[in-house]
Amino acid sequence: MSRASQLAVNTKPLDSLVDKSFRQNALFNENWPAPPDGGWILPDNWFETTRDVLRTSIVVKYLDGVTFLADKLAEVAQVLGLEAAIDYEAREEGYYAAHYYVSLAGEMPLPKWDTKRIIFVLEVQITTQMQEAIRVLTHHFYEERRSRLLNAAQKKWQWNYDSDEFRANYLAHTLHHIEGLIMDIRVRGGKSDGNS
Repeated sequence: MSRASQLAVNTKPLDSLVDKSFRQNALFNENWPAPPDGGWILPDNWFETTRDVLRTSIVVKYLDGVTFLADKLAEVAQVLGLEAAIDYEAREEGYYAAHYYVSLAGEMPLPKWDTKRIIFVLEVQITTQMQEAIRVLTHHFYEERRSRLLNAAQKKWQWNYDSDEFRANYLAHTLHHIEGLIMDIRVRGGKSDGNS
């Protein structure tokens, strides 16, 4: 299989859109019961208000490849006159990736078979081989926790040392640390294979 054939663009699943709009409209809405800043996130504006409704991911070999690729994508967007942003994610659950967002224009089909021109955002998640491997193990813990209202009396996952969530999340942090040490060795040794 060629590398080009491995590239996939994914749309956000419906249940994920419903969950995300619930979190933005209710759980994280400091104005509740009034609309959140920017207005309600509803099915008729999901595609314009949700930054990751169309997304893909690119896996690089080493940690410095994340910033290198994100910067190159930002340069391309600037040359094309597109609005773009980079968000370097570092979550307490051990998730590390750069999220590159670029705004694009397109036609969206409507229920009556006509279309509407919208501005939507394409998300490109850029991560390393090691982080991608651990993300598969840890992502469902993050999904479960993010939509749950936590009771103040509940023990934080960082103190549940015998739980799968504890082991998987700290393994992700440990891998990120190891990747940083690898970068340090590469820099101190002055060696780079040029394939970040």
